[in-house]
Amino acid sequence: MVKAEDKECCKKPVFKTLRRIAACLLPLPKGANRLLPVASSNYGLDTGVSMAKNKGRYEQLNIKFMEQATLTQNNIRIGASGTNSDQLLYIGVDVHKDKHTAVALDCFGEILLEKEIDNTKKGFEQLMSVINETAKGRGLTPLFGLEDSQNYGLRLGYSLCKQGCAVKIVSPILVSGFRKYETHPEKSDLLDALGAAKVLIQRTDSLPNFSISKPQEIAKDIKEMVMDREFLIKEKTRIKNQLHRLLHRAHNTEYKEKFKNPFSVKALKYWSRYPVPKKNDNVFVNPDILKNQIRRKIKRIKEIKKDVEIIEQGLRALVDKTGQKIETMNGCGLVLAASLIAEIKDIQRFRSPSALAKYGGLCPREHSSGKKIRHIKTRAGNRRLNTTFHRIALSQIGIHGNERSKNYFNRKVAEGKSKSQALCCLKRRLVDVVFVMMKYKKEYQYPN
Repeated sequence: MVKAEDKECCKKPVFKTLRRIAACLLPLPKGANRLLPVASSNYGLDTGVSMAKNKGRYEQLNIKFMEQATLTQNNIRIGASGTNSDQLLYIGVDVHKDKHTAVALDCFGEILLEKEIDNTKKGFEQLMSVINETAKGRGLTPLFGLEDSQNYGLRLGYSLCKQGCAVKIVSPILVSGFRKYETHPEKSDLLDALGAAKVLIQRTDSLPNFSISKPQEIAKDIKEMVMDREFLIKEKTRIKNQLHRLLHRAHNTEYKEKFKNPFSVKALKYWSRYPVPKKNDNVFVNPDILKNQIRRKIKRIKEIKKDVEIIEQGLRALVDKTGQKIETMNGCGLVLAASLIAEIKDIQRFRSPSALAKYGGLCPREHSSGKKIRHIKTRAGNRRLNTTFHRIALSQIGIHGNERSKNYFNRKVAEGKSKSQALCCLKRRLVDVVFVMMKYKKEYQYPN
């Protein structure tokens, strides 16, 4: 902080206010230098080149891109509501399964409220009562930021939206960034809620809104069913591995020669009827126990198969309800199409294919220094969406894939890229295709 030598100027309240603004890192106009505010005769900030007196000399301070901004930051707006940033009460909420912790800050980062509530309707009413009392006493408008990674804050978010409150979603990564650069990094529910409130102050305009639109409602239902199916498939794989071990105990390696696929319908029917050989000479485990184990595993595999079929029928109904036609694209079946809809939710959230690619971590990250400019693969973004595009890309370059995608992939390899890099380029092109298909609900048209 640079201070002018003039005592009368220093006594003006402008410096105290500036220090408070710098301390809580309020958003300033793009390109503004936050470290060198200089007092001016009109209590604002000078543009261009400002002069400060230092031992009879004038020291030139280069403060570029500073617009004439009043200290109250009246030129910074919040969304479409038109509320000034200094008229907001920032409430960060760290949500959990049973308890929620809330911390309220003003625009200067001063803690006004700390509250822990139950994840119940009564707890939500208690929180709103205290928040309304605090906001009314200071003439502020509440703005909530939920740090929610497991959807435990859905009930709270719905309750706040129904009461007309503005609610933002705060990524845990942003909160972790605040905690990482503390002098003594510590973690608690209270500190996480405080970090969410600080992120809310700085990134109000860029944080996504918590909304309950119809496309997002359907997308949430689809995601629940997709994840349920994934859990069942993982359980089925685990049981198959256990059945491999049991069949090896009963039949040794000869069980692999009886059937090409030991888990086909015909094979499971045979293992259920003859779980152990008629001659038990080579079985060194109690045959009765082994029989029960094998039959129990087979029964569970059949149950999972039926459950998966029921889930896929439900997915079919929900995907048809969205009106999307992503399945018409080569290499994208029902499950992958449902995964895309579940992770993207409402395509209108993204202004361009580049924004969607950034969200999915499908854009290379710049890693340059000096004259050396290069880009590397990033592990940020929505990894589930990234995985879905990866599977579609692999199907596209497969034996029965898309000829246009194969040619593009081979061309990138011929240019000197590795196969992994060429696959990343193909995934980025698939983002463009999916974005247009979902935005206009069009079928995939194969080029002639």
